Amino acid sequence: MKKVPSGISPLIAVDRRQRIPLQRQIYEGYRSAILEHTLRPGERVPSTRLLAGELGVSRIPILNAYAQLQAEGYFETRVGAGTVVSHSLPDEIPQFWKARNSETRPRTRSPRRLSRLSSLLPTGRSVLGRGPGAFSINQVALDQFPFRIWNGLILRHCRRPSMDSLNYGDAMGIKELRAAIAAYVRTARGVRCEAEQVMIVSGSQQALEVVLRVLLDPGDSVWMEEPGYALARNIFLLHGCRIIPVPVDEEGLNVAAGVKLQRKARAAFVTPSHQHPLGVTMSATRRLQLLEWAERSGAWILEDDYDSEYRFETMPISSLQGLDAGDRVIYIGTLSKVLFPSLRLGYLVIPADLIPRFRVARVAMDISPPVFPQLVLADFIREGHFARHLRRMRTLYAERRQVMMQMIQEELGPEAEVLGAQAGMNLSLILPRICDQEIADEAARQGLWLVPLSASYLRKPARQGFILGFGNTSEEQIVAGIRKMAALVKRARG
Repeated sequence: MKKVPSGISPLIAVDRRQRIPLQRQIYEGYRSAILEHTLRPGERVPSTRLLAGELGVSRIPILNAYAQLQAEGYFETRVGAGTVVSHSLPDEIPQFWKARNSETRPRTRSPRRLSRLSSLLPTGRSVLGRGPGAFSINQVALDQFPFRIWNGLILRHCRRPSMDSLNYGDAMGIKELRAAIAAYVRTARGVRCEAEQVMIVSGSQQALEVVLRVLLDPGDSVWMEEPGYALARNIFLLHGCRIIPVPVDEEGLNVAAGVKLQRKARAAFVTPSHQHPLGVTMSATRRLQLLEWAERSGAWILEDDYDSEYRFETMPISSLQGLDAGDRVIYIGTLSKVLFPSLRLGYLVIPADLIPRFRVARVAMDISPPVFPQLVLADFIREGHFARHLRRMRTLYAERRQVMMQMIQEELGPEAEVLGAQAGMNLSLILPRICDQEIADEAARQGLWLVPLSASYLRKPARQGFILGFGNTSEEQIVAGIRKMAALVKRARG
């Protein structure tokens, strides 16, 4: 077989002015030559010493490049034969490489098959992907978080790391944090639970993912509030569930309507304390009706209690789970709305008899939640910083909410209807005679994030308006933003 003389290498050139390391340049040069069939299986390449002299570089980047090429199967080394192009490579250039590296050849690909379920998800940019800005929903006042205290707790654990904190953790989460959360939800939310029933998750989205893997099968019917939480809807779609949109009125989810639509649904997803996005509180009558339906039909209730820490006109509403005598409710809580979203910590409260099933499912998914942030958060709660921060944020959000409601009244008048302002960090603004999506698109071009209410409906929207967040929106931004929004609404109405 023809061999390239060991002292000649016209294939490789290096440019010291490039930011690309010499090792990478040499590696890429050889790999391209092999894939383009300039170098062929069995042909010899120069020794590292000869190539270093020819290129005028140290042997170290060449040794590293050769080692990488050998590790990936492009080179092989044989006693007495030096380093050669691997004999196991194909004799012809792969078609995908030809298409990739040809400017004139049309690009051809084998079919790119995706799952049917993934195609059901909308590919438009999520409202959560826009980042913080005026009226962004579910955004906390990040500049008010006690980072000095938080950083001190992080340093405490960094200076004295335990072996447990560096290893895999319990699938349910560390005991200290689970005990702290159990104590909190028992006293503040009326949840009936012990620490053993708490599972730590990376936010409410993963909570739903775990729940669906354990309790539901593809094709199962699920009641969802209409309008409702779009990101939760996407999880159900991805799991292959059949969504039954159940209307929401001033008492919350209409259980009688749900029974008419699909009596034998396997689950109901609800936000009873502060319905998203309309903000209504589910009445006691509806709560009891929902629990009775679940008990009779053997269905599950998934209670998302996403922002009930913030209630401005009354005491916090007790959880639906606290009324459940039949262990049919799975309680979901998140810390993204209290601390900061990138922490990605939330929790599930699981009926005691289901703990083994949830544990094994969690191990299969990702083994366990990260240990280190749990240790920090457990200290943050146990030492009282969590409760103090909550009290401060309730006062701040109440002030911002009041400014927003006043500006809406001044700028938009009696036609504007405000819903859901009694709690949380968002409110819904109902406006007649508009197309909310068109106004939201124009507002985005002006740097104003208006979430159209119509996007929360699975079927034809019954109302038009916007979901407005005030958690991370200063009073100055609220005043300027409402004025800009009012001008856009007036212009759209002509």
